[in-house]
Amino acid sequence: MASPAKRQRTTDEKQAFVDVCKPLIEEVLADAEKLYPDYDKEALGWFRYSMEYNCLGGKMNRGLSVLNTFKHLSGGRDVTEQEAKEANMLGWTIEWLQAFFLVSDDIMDASITRRGQPCWYKKDGPPCKGWEKEPVGMVAINDAFLIESAIYKVLKAHFRSKEYYVDLLELMHEVTYQTELGQMLDLITAPEDHVDLSKFSVAKYKCIVKYKTAFYSFYLPVAMGMMMAGVTDKTQYANALEILLEMGEFFQIQDDYLDCYGAPETIGKIGTDIQDNKCGWLVVKALEKVTPEQMKILEESYGKKNSEDEAKVKALYLELGMEKVFKDYEVESYARLQQLIKDKAGDLPVGIFEDFAKKIYKRTK
Repeated sequence: MASPAKRQRTTDEKQAFVDVCKPLIEEVLADAEKLYPDYDKEALGWFRYSMEYNCLGGKMNRGLSVLNTFKHLSGGRDVTEQEAKEANMLGWTIEWLQAFFLVSDDIMDASITRRGQPCWYKKDGPPCKGWEKEPVGMVAINDAFLIESAIYKVLKAHFRSKEYYVDLLELMHEVTYQTELGQMLDLITAPEDHVDLSKFSVAKYKCIVKYKTAFYSFYLPVAMGMMMAGVTDKTQYANALEILLEMGEFFQIQDDYLDCYGAPETIGKIGTDIQDNKCGWLVVKALEKVTPEQMKILEESYGKKNSEDEAKVKALYLELGMEKVFKDYEVESYARLQQLIKDKAGDLPVGIFEDFAKKIYKRTK
């Protein structure tokens, strides 16, 4: 158990991180007002509300990991207030990227809740005339685009003079591209109106997870912290990537488990993977174990948009002992991850990776 001093330090660091967000949002809006003085002020109010609703909240582990990585690479010295602020600003560009993905993903998956509140497209509109009782609806698509655009406003305003500015831009663009490739594979592997379990496999699942989750959730924050710290050795980035892609897979498998078994009030959303016909870890592992009779149940019930068929799939998972399959995997995978860190960290401090691993091991949300 962490000491009171360490818990307090962690709490203070998280609050310092949170405190950076709203001023950054206001900077983006002030920039828009300055550049486009004739632009509608009520629309800018909508933009502000959308940013605050979608970007604040959640665990914020991705964003916080930029500063954590930078600290590990700073040789034990105290980082300056300015360095901490810059690392946290970079952290918020990742959190905004996450918000851009989530707003879009919730529409594509027809999700209901996110982080314990209605998905943005399901929420009644911001306090703009005529929208008080109207859902945001498909306006959310453009709101997602604006959140993404705000990232580059922050990078330009605060990092344009840095030697690594172009590297930051290229990293952000490449990781966004990788994530969108992963999202496409996820969607076309599991069309909602045509269930074909023969398309599901562990190899397909691993590819989806690698591109959709691991690059932006794990590699991006560590790579940003490394750039801030002046790391230029490509081998070190390659080694970090290998470790963090493995960690990202571990994280997503946990997420798939929690989608099925986690309590909505704990995980902050209603799990929809079964009804959405997702190529998730539980179903691909179940496919390795089913009898012909059980396979028929899966084929008849998986991907159906009703709670009765979803319950049949969950009952089948119970028969197959999928909770134990996951628990065994979690222990084995964590041990394998620890060995990978020892083998591949090289000159990078192992604490960068161990801190990340501790945050996600046996998580419940």
